[in-house]
Amino acid sequence: MGSLRQCSRSACQRPAVATLTYVYADSTAVLGPLATYAEPHTYDLCALHAERLTVPRGWEVLRLTLPETVPEHNSDDLLALADAVREAAAEPVVEQPTGKRGSKAPMEPPAGVTGPRRGHLRILREP
Repeated sequence: MGSLRQCSRSACQRPAVATLTYVYADSTAVLGPLATYAEPHTYDLCALHAERLTVPRGWEVLRLTLPETVPEHNSDDLLALADAVREAAAEPVVEQPTGKRGSKAPMEPPAGVTGPRRGHLRILREP
């Protein structure tokens, strides 16, 4: 399975291999290997667009060594994330009274709701 992220350039469907970050204070564009996580204010580029990158006049491009091949997606990462979500959902939520002036006791669930509370969404049975 290839990279899950695609090139940020419009209409480009190629897999991303590099991440572009602008450092405005230094008038520098940093082009390096694909970041582990997609972050705001960064751009993922395919090999073609990374190679053709140009910057405004007066700016500098810092090119870090790019990998020779497209990084492979590891299914273990997705399974580990799914397991972490399941563990977090299985832990009971304990609400502690804050003891602040004007605080109210936790609300009781509506009639007809059964089972442990797991977040803010609940299934209500119709009478």
